[in-house]
Order: sequence, then C-alpha cells, then structure tokens
Amino acid sequence: MLRTFYLLPVTYNKIMSNLKDFLMGTQILKEIESPINGKIQVVRSLGLGTYIQVGGLTQSGGILEGVWRKPLKKVYQSLITNHQSLILGLGGGTAVKLVRKYWPEAEITGVDIDPVMVELGKKYLKFDDKKTKVIIGDARDFLSTSYHLPATKYDLILVDLYVGDEFPEKFENEEFLKLVLKLKTDSGVVIFNRLYWDEKRPLAMKFLKRLEKVFSKVEVVYPEANIMFICK
Repeated sequence: MLRTFYLLPVTYNKIMSNLKDFLMGTQILKEIESPINGKIQVVRSLGLGTYIQVGGLTQSGGILEGVWRKPLKKVYQSLITNHQSLILGLGGGTAVKLVRKYWPEAEITGVDIDPVMVELGKKYLKFDDKKTKVIIGDARDFLSTSYHLPATKYDLILVDLYVGDEFPEKFENEEFLKLVLKLKTDSGVVIFNRLYWDEKRPLAMKFLKRLEKVFSKVEVVYPEANIMFICK
C-alpha cells in the first residue's frame, strides 16, 4: 500500500529556508526575541564568520568589524594617549576588540541597553575582555552623573546607538551631542557610526550638520555602506 506524506506549510518553509542557508554557506546558530531589539539572530557565514543581526542588519561581528577598523586605524595615527575609552552601543563587543588592538592598556567602558545582545556577544563572538566595564543601561542616562564620576573624561568615545536600522532621535539632537562633548578630553576623539545607503543618506547628512555645530572639526570616513564621523 503506497502512502502519501504531506508537509505542513510551516515545516516546508523551514526546510526550504535551511536549504537556502546551506547553499549560501550560512547557518543560523541562535534566534532569540529581545524586548529591546526584537528578533535577534546569530549567523555563521563562510565568508564573514559569526555575526549578530537584527532585521537582516549586522549589529556585531562580521562586516561591522571592517566598518570600525577603518576609522580607528586612522585615529590611531594621531591619538597618542588613550587612557579611557567609552563605547555607547556596546552590542556584542566588536569595537572593544579593535580598541584593545590599537590601545592595549586603555580602560574601556561599554554601555548597552540590551543585555541579550551583550550576552550573545560573550557566547558567540568571544567577547571576553575582563578589563572592559560593562554597563547595562540607556546611553542618555549614562551621560548623567548617576552612572559615573563627574570628573571622568574619555580620550576616545565611540557612538553606535542603532536599534535595528533606526537611530533614535534622542541620540542625534544637540543636547545629547553636547553631553558627549562634555565627557571628551581636550585632545580626545569621538566617532559616530551612521548608515549611508538609500534613504539613510539624507539623514546622515542632516546629522553631520548638527555635529558641525557642536564639534570644531568633523572628518568623514566611508567604510562599506556606512559613514563614520570623526569629531575633534
């Protein structure tokens, strides 16, 4: 007796999705829901290694390492002293590894509002820098004296505060930018990461105008599909 088996639509779609990932050399290692970022996926790729993505956009690891390497390499040539570094938008810790590469002795503080993202970085991206002080909280709140000593100044500040592909408005107004400036040492540098494709371009250029009102010098670097603003 010949039996006919039917695959449920959900099962069939899952099989086809896995087959597509296999043929493209990618594998979903972990998929989890976060109250902050929504669905987060940890992906392993033959070409890009392991990375964390939200809504198809890489948040840590993979291509993001190259995005940060270009401006940091440029800053390294001029930033001789880097005792204190601050990363607003720590994510899975990609930027920490690069800062540590160029300034091994720097004290690093990383701030991120999503503990899920940080834990995934520790588990899948080998983010195990014991010298990094990790603070789970809102970057805007951190800039107030409730999180740090008022006298603390940073030689290097990295700002990467995306939620998916959206840059919250509260992090791009002049009030926030002045708070960042206040925490920078006189010879320090601040680097902002913004997306720079399609409809993101005019938003990035509008942000540049705001930066130029607050910082005396803003240099632009274009890695991948991003634009990085180096502010002094």
